[in-house]
Amino acid sequence: MPRHKGLRRVLASLARQLELSLFPDDAPAEPAPIVPVVAAPPMRADAKPRRIRLGERTIEYAFRRGRRRTIGLTVTSEGVAVAAPRWVAIAEVEAMIREREEWIFTKLADLQRQQAATPVVRWEDGGTLPYRGETITMRLSTKGRGTTLDRETMTLNVSLPPDATRRQWKDRVEGWLQSEARMLFRERLAIYEARLGVRHTALRLSSAKTRWGSCSADGRILLNWRLIHFPLSSIDYVVAHELAHLKEMNHGPRFWATVAAILPDYEVAREQVKHPAPEFLPTL
Repeated sequence: MPRHKGLRRVLASLARQLELSLFPDDAPAEPAPIVPVVAAPPMRADAKPRRIRLGERTIEYAFRRGRRRTIGLTVTSEGVAVAAPRWVAIAEVEAMIREREEWIFTKLADLQRQQAATPVVRWEDGGTLPYRGETITMRLSTKGRGTTLDRETMTLNVSLPPDATRRQWKDRVEGWLQSEARMLFRERLAIYEARLGVRHTALRLSSAKTRWGSCSADGRILLNWRLIHFPLSSIDYVVAHELAHLKEMNHGPRFWATVAAILPDYEVAREQVKHPAPEFLPTL
């Protein structure tokens, strides 16, 4: 037994000496090997916008990761946004942004021109705004309650105190616009449902800035109330488009044939909605 203990002490001493010779304290650490990342745990969206240099300009972009297969790039009036799968490296994301540099700047320039031409609503007596493709003028009314439209003069009589604030004007008139939109949408839905032989199950209003409508497989329709600014032909196109999804939940040839069956001249209205005139999208 004593001989075994002595042997263990000798082996332990040799092991310590070997360890010290292989990994001295002052030796530089070897870099860890780079292993390709195939999958990664969920990551939260970046708290702050990222910046990237494109030619002579630097732009900011909002970045987030999610459950998706490809990198998505969007340019809206709110700026540039990028969504990427969780496993894609930032270098790959920014390489894609650089590849789309020309498209990004063209889109941003188009949006700037559109914003410059977009009218700003004056929320006060005498202010104007688009309604169903026409222009209505807001007038302060001290008689009665509520908001009523004189269709002969296209005057919107708004019942408010004489010293009403901009916020009061905006809230009252937007509430009226949304009510008008809901009534008109229901009317147009009934017309095109009869032509298609379908029924929606629910209608909800949206205030999204870039999406005009959507339809779920169970018949729930979502329509943007801001369509009330557009001519009736544009409104009918969006309504017919969403109802057609109850026949075809895609955008294939059969879907467009369904739209054409109930709205033969839909292509003109589609362009009006895809590329709206600035006067139909006022800054509210």
